[in-house]
Amino acid sequence: MNILTFGPNGSGKGTQGAIIKEKYGIDHIESGAIFREHIKGGTELGKKAKEYIDRGDLVPDEITIPMVLETLGKSKEKGWLLDGFPRSLAQAEALDKALKEADMKLDCVVEIMLDRQIAKDRIMGRRLCANDNNHPNHIAFDAIKPVEKDGKLVCRVCGGELSARADDQDEGAINKRHDIYYDETTGTMAAVNYFKNLGGAPVISVDGSKNIKEVSADIMGQLP
Repeated sequence: MNILTFGPNGSGKGTQGAIIKEKYGIDHIESGAIFREHIKGGTELGKKAKEYIDRGDLVPDEITIPMVLETLGKSKEKGWLLDGFPRSLAQAEALDKALKEADMKLDCVVEIMLDRQIAKDRIMGRRLCANDNNHPNHIAFDAIKPVEKDGKLVCRVCGGELSARADDQDEGAINKRHDIYYDETTGTMAAVNYFKNLGGAPVISVDGSKNIKEVSADIMGQLP
């Protein structure tokens, strides 16, 4: 099964992606992880992508698309869940074309809807696990609050070291990312609407303001 997931930063799409991955045994491909892998490896694409990410800007298609498509190709037989891409109408059109050319069927699109201010509040309280970025940790939610060990907070799932992304604490950077997501003309919402109007894979839209289990139940109840 091949699935696209959409949701603004802070909507929990990474957490839900991990749940879907577990159920269907598919690869969870997160665009941010692809970027980080290239940046850590010092690749030419990674160096270029880092300049944009550090500014909170959208990484250009000529950098992003080759990274993503290379990774999707490796998961063609197993199936994949793509998280964080496409982020614009142009990328949606390019991905749709590339999937058809590669004979990869898109089975479903999941959209997690969330109010912009709620999404912003969630971003500023989330913490990233050094062992797995998909381990949910948030200082404001009791259900996924990190645990304290030796006087510091660690991952509630595995005990790994936690950190906060610098841009998660920068309201200007958050607003810039959300400006891109909520843009219905050329941004990510335009990409969501593109797949809604395409008439191919079904689009599942769920309320992201609910708790993790409720959102997961809503998604699972509608997946093919």
